[in-house]
Amino acid sequence: MHRTLNIFFLCLVLGVFLFIVIPQVTAIAQVDTSSNQIVDKQAERAELERQLAELEKEIEDNQKKITEYQKQGKSLSGEISTLNAKINKLNLQIKGINLNITKIGQELSETQTNINHTENTIDANKEALAVGLRMLNESDNEKMIAILLSHDRLSDFFGNLNDIVLVQEGVKTKLNDIKKLRQNLLEQKQQLANEKADIENLKTIQLAQKNAAQSTQTQKNKLLKETKGKESEYQKILKETQANAAKIRSRIFELLGGGELTFEKAYNLAKVAEGASGVRAALVLAILNRESLLGKNVGQCTYKTAMHPTRDIPYFLELLKRLGLDPDKTKVSCANQHGTYGGAMGPAQFIPSTWKIYESKIAAASGNNPPNPWNNSDAFIATGVYIKDLIETSSCKSYAETNKNVLPYQKLLERCAAAKYYSGGNWYTYRLWYGEPVVSQADEYEKDIAAIK
Repeated sequence: MHRTLNIFFLCLVLGVFLFIVIPQVTAIAQVDTSSNQIVDKQAERAELERQLAELEKEIEDNQKKITEYQKQGKSLSGEISTLNAKINKLNLQIKGINLNITKIGQELSETQTNINHTENTIDANKEALAVGLRMLNESDNEKMIAILLSHDRLSDFFGNLNDIVLVQEGVKTKLNDIKKLRQNLLEQKQQLANEKADIENLKTIQLAQKNAAQSTQTQKNKLLKETKGKESEYQKILKETQANAAKIRSRIFELLGGGELTFEKAYNLAKVAEGASGVRAALVLAILNRESLLGKNVGQCTYKTAMHPTRDIPYFLELLKRLGLDPDKTKVSCANQHGTYGGAMGPAQFIPSTWKIYESKIAAASGNNPPNPWNNSDAFIATGVYIKDLIETSSCKSYAETNKNVLPYQKLLERCAAAKYYSGGNWYTYRLWYGEPVVSQADEYEKDIAAIK
């Protein structure tokens, strides 16, 4: 019996070594083999970021030129110069998006490598945990009284007992390690989903920028053809365009969440939102316009398949009960194929947890209690008050302050807020590719608003 126990505790010590030390050695080896690759990838990313910074400066310089040309007044040569600068800026934006896609693709690869490493580490810890559990099971099968009686000295018994306790503590440690690793894995997979979504979003924006560049070039060619380079002909066309208020009023304005309004009706709703929030009506219109938002979040799904189960579903069901709507028949935005939750509601595309935060403000301005995300009046007001809060964030103010020597402070605030409306915490990636086009669209709407006034 005494000899059997000695063999058991020899195995116990060996098991502890395998249980605690081997996974750590494996992890160190993995780190050593990949360190050179990490250095290379960091250098590549640094070069991409340098190129991107240079390109972004060129884009900002082009925007300054556009602003200067627009201030010079309406003349044929000024309009052609503005169009040329716009085309150049759009082409630079396309280059910048391509660099961003390359950069995010690299981050995607790194995240996938991290996921693989974490999964391997979890497997190694599971194996070590299994060894420890088997040893504990074996020790539990030994009767403590038999172990005690088999030792000539009491100190030998307590020494072996300490070995068992050591394994028990090791098992607890490994269980905690696995829990932490699992949480890290979930976070890495969410990061991967976000990066994949970023690539898809940027590709969609890239296509929109290409179309915008082609449209602007066509506009320039048409203008030159109609005027034949004569200033008098241009001024005649300009007056005709400015007299087109009736057409602007009746033009169809499409909402992201579905449905159509005349431009005049949409503007009247946006004016109410402006009164409730202080955000200019043209920016509210640009945010809500389907083309500005690239049709990203069209409502096609049910809450059961798209919505975050704990963050959004409980309030969604409560809200629809108060509104008297059937939750099973009410469509929301879909989750994307990479696992990022959807569930955004109506034209303003608020997720339920965000709508809950703003419900009282929306109700106070619209008079609807509870406010309805699918009601145009409530949706316009929701967009206004949310954009107002985004403009007031410290990050937007800091961004505008840092770059106010390049562009007007308010425009920079609006650019930042629009990008945040679209992509949340990842707004900086989208400030030029999404935020700036929205602000430009708002400036175009200002002209339409002036015409119908």
